[in-house]
Amino acid sequence: MSLTDAQWARIEPLLPDRAPKRGGRWRDHRQVIDAIAWKYRTGSPWMDLPEEFGSWKGAHNRLRMWALDGTWQRIFTALLAQADAAGDLDWVVAVDSTIVRAHQHAAGARQKGPRSASRTITRSAGPAAD
Repeated sequence: MSLTDAQWARIEPLLPDRAPKRGGRWRDHRQVIDAIAWKYRTGSPWMDLPEEFGSWKGAHNRLRMWALDGTWQRIFTALLAQADAAGDLDWVVAVDSTIVRAHQHAAGARQKGPRSASRTITRSAGPAAD
């Protein structure tokens, strides 16, 4: 499943120029975004990327580069603002306490340090086992 034309029209202006500072011209951004989406949708390793998407190394490097230079953050922020302005978002925040873990000290762990190695042993009042 690739991006629709409407989705691409919203994302394309937010992407960097296809002529990088060094080297030749980049492969089509739309093809790279489709490759990245395929990888995360399927959960497959990068090396299993189908040939129709081009080199897996190119897609992976572009993903990393755009993460470092803030491109993904700009895209997310812009799309979120567009959706919010159009009234397409309903903000609902829910916290489920079953997934929140307490620190070990909050769960009744010993707080006075380690126990001493020589503990006093008291015999029970029952009959001795001979």
